[in-house]
Amino acid sequence: MHDTVWFEIQGKPSVFVASAAFVEAARAQSEALGLPDVRRVFVPHPIQDATDEEMRAKADAILEEVLDALVGVKPTCDTTAHRRV
Repeated sequence: MHDTVWFEIQGKPSVFVASAAFVEAARAQSEALGLPDVRRVFVPHPIQDATDEEMRAKADAILEEVLDALVGVKPTCDTTAHRRV
């Protein structure tokens, strides 16, 4: 989540991708980092023991959702408010 927020602050559209087991933790952390509306996409849990083929299938299943989150959306934060001078 920290990387996603950092990229957003830099004006680079980003999407946080994680296992569905972390939905609540991602919400709480994005709020704590000041970007409650940061874009998030979750893959089905578990992923730890997934084979390469299963991971590719999980990635394929969310590809459109990730692309939709990145294309044609306004930034989730005011990028000028966070820039260092």
